[in-house]
Amino acid sequence: MGLFDRLFRRPAPTAPADSGSSGRRVQAITRDTLDLIIEMAKQAHPNEMGASLRAEGGVITEIVLVPGTIGGDAHAFLPLHALPYDRSVVGTVHSHPSPWPIPSDADKQLFNAFGHTHLIIASPYTHESWRAYDQNADDLSLEIVD
Repeated sequence: MGLFDRLFRRPAPTAPADSGSSGRRVQAITRDTLDLIIEMAKQAHPNEMGASLRAEGGVITEIVLVPGTIGGDAHAFLPLHALPYDRSVVGTVHSHPSPWPIPSDADKQLFNAFGHTHLIIASPYTHESWRAYDQNADDLSLEIVD
């Protein structure tokens, strides 16, 4: 096992205490957090933007900017080694300038290596143009809460 794997690979979730009946760690995102993600994606367009996600009590409540993040027209590089160790950081969010919030092979590698909840928001960056995924790039359904 390499250094990256020892530092960032996390085992698959095993029904934590705060997961509720669904067995998932995150069930929702706050409307304010989603609105912030939408605005960040619009501001970065036509480049991708990226950040990490923080959750409390099964709800994504904020984004955490990763120092040194670089957004390009077909990538967002998040130097995850720059994040402090923080168990409330649950995954990542990034934008796709195209209208398809479908994970690429590189996205799937990131999902599998870091965190358990990931969001992709696609152009035109609305409440309807994002999708959530787990560490295996399987679809998740997140409720939007106030």
